[in-house]
Amino acid sequence: MSGYIMDLRKVVGHRPLLQIAASVIVEDEQGRILLQLRSDNNCWAYAGGSVELDEVVEDAAKRELFEETGLIAERLELFGVFSGKETHYIYPNGDEVSNVDIVYVCRVYSGELKCQKGEVEELRFFQVDEIPQNISPPIRKALSQWIESKV
Repeated sequence: MSGYIMDLRKVVGHRPLLQIAASVIVEDEQGRILLQLRSDNNCWAYAGGSVELDEVVEDAAKRELFEETGLIAERLELFGVFSGKETHYIYPNGDEVSNVDIVYVCRVYSGELKCQKGEVEELRFFQVDEIPQNISPPIRKALSQWIESKV
């Protein structure tokens, strides 16, 4: 969780916050998608997280990708901006957010896969028809659009 959001939580507790997120859908040469098994809700998701104050959104996406997966994005392509009821989420700890998720696709990257301790249990590439059913709720809308673009 970002420092900014953690500071706000000290003031507002679990009440809903508007959260700006920057996320990355990584595709490999075979067109597979990289997903991570999240530690907090035991669901699969792409890499992403909160944008810090005054942080450039694309920089936040690259930072989150590196922190969570060990990969360095060489080039990002804007995929879409997702918001609304489908991205509203209550974390297992009770924190509530209304997400605005700015999602990028990355096909050019370097580095070695490495799970972020305490946040990521597993990293795995999936073919479109192999994507698990237990997808983290706030990313379902964006992931569905990505899947539709592949079939």
